[in-house]
Amino acid sequence: MRKAPDPVPPKPRLKGRVIRAGEGVVQRSSGMHRNAIIVTDAAKAAGLTIEVIEFPDITRTAVEAAEAVGVPVGAIVKSLVFAVGESSKGEGEVVVALISGDNQLDERKLAAAAGARKAWRIDADAVREATGFAVGGISPFGYPKPLRMFFDPYLLNYQSVWAAAGTPKHNFRSVPADLAAATGAMITPLAKERS
Repeated sequence: MRKAPDPVPPKPRLKGRVIRAGEGVVQRSSGMHRNAIIVTDAAKAAGLTIEVIEFPDITRTAVEAAEAVGVPVGAIVKSLVFAVGESSKGEGEVVVALISGDNQLDERKLAAAAGARKAWRIDADAVREATGFAVGGISPFGYPKPLRMFFDPYLLNYQSVWAAAGTPKHNFRSVPADLAAATGAMITPLAKERS
């Protein structure tokens, strides 16, 4: 059984610059990436106010993001894009699993939560087509069409979590329960058991 994270994580030591400021007003300056604008607009439409931080270094992996933000890897939200269906040889429904950065996705749990027999990875081109974002910068929202979302409850152990904001250099912080609500995700166990 995994030990839950400390209830009060250390204060992040941010190494980036805020590119959103004011009372819900997004600064649409030349310094803001268009994907970050899409993400902030989608968050606002879902009732979630976020502040996007642009980091000088790439935060493509959970470890890189945790180092840049200054939080435990578990406080990083991985947005994993999979297909679910009856067979991995056919076409499936594209879904998104939101899981802690220090956990691995159990594909069987995702398939069961989605009411399917199988879950499988899709290639980078299919990920971009479904989400509008490249692997390493996939946000939990802002997709061209709605996708079913699944949220691992382990993330709820943190006071705040960090997720990609559409690029490998842009991230935002959220209260986990607020993030789950804004995405409309089903909260269900998704992580592989550790031995």
